[in-house]
Amino acid sequence: MRCRGIRGAITVPANSKESIIAAAKKLLVEMVQANEIRIEEITAIFFTTTMDLNAEFPAAATRELGWPKYLALLCGHEMDVPESLPRCLRILILANTERTAEEIEHTYLGEAKKLKESKVIASGGKT
Repeated sequence: MRCRGIRGAITVPANSKESIIAAAKKLLVEMVQANEIRIEEITAIFFTTTMDLNAEFPAAATRELGWPKYLALLCGHEMDVPESLPRCLRILILANTERTAEEIEHTYLGEAKKLKESKVIASGGKT
């Protein structure tokens, strides 16, 4: 079993606590389901938002989902790159899995689908 990174991104309709939490919950659930990850297999989750999203910590969504408090969570802001996708929440889940890197399904929802289509993800990796 190896630790793999699972990327995801979603656009958030408004800079409000409710919108940020709802988007984070939706993306987390989709990412875990798409990769058949059990919560106990997650080693850490990194959350980033564009600078225009600061009304709430997206990691708080894990508590609303009832996920364990021992999960290592970290929130931060993305680089403020000109003409980047606004109101974007990105998540990187590190999880132990039997899947190969090629079998991992990265999840892009809403306007964030444009990131996947653009050939280069914010991390610099190829799609």
